[in-house]
Amino acid sequence: MIRPLLLTFIPLFVAVDVVAVVLVYLGIGMPLDETARRRLVLEATMTAAAIGLGFLLVGDAVLHFLGVTVGDFQVAGGVLLLVLSIYDLLHPELPLRQPGAHLGVVPLGIPMIVGPATLTTLLTLARTHGYTMTLIAFALNLVIVWAALRWASLIGRVLGDAGCRAITKVFSLVLAAIAVTFVRRGVMAALTKP
Repeated sequence: MIRPLLLTFIPLFVAVDVVAVVLVYLGIGMPLDETARRRLVLEATMTAAAIGLGFLLVGDAVLHFLGVTVGDFQVAGGVLLLVLSIYDLLHPELPLRQPGAHLGVVPLGIPMIVGPATLTTLLTLARTHGYTMTLIAFALNLVIVWAALRWASLIGRVLGDAGCRAITKVFSLVLAAIAVTFVRRGVMAALTKP
């Protein structure tokens, strides 16, 4: 029981990349009040859970039907993140954080928590270790993500207002770099496809 759980948990943990998710969350969440941050964390976690579960159940069939490859998926996710990060860097008034903007859905829920790497890993693990073990490992990873995001705001309090504003811009650059990585991996996957 422990070994199969570890064999499913560890690849998902690596694919989710909690550290990168927390960095992006800090960039997005620092300007928000505590209530909005809690809502953002819940929205991101629930979005990731819904998308991951849905993709696990029907992902293979949908991608095959549409003719979409994993590389295509990575490029699309990367382009989306790149646009969001550039927009954030060029507009200091933060128009994406207006009331009604669902940043927990995009970019936090998808493609940061559940992006191309996580979705692909879910499908691969389900084929190898079964759906039950994969779902348990995915749920454990989501609990870790939720806890990391929930208490990440403590870092924001230490940084203060000016520090948060500076960090927000730095993390937008980090988000852009992550986006370029997604695009690069997607292009490489497309080029190496037989």
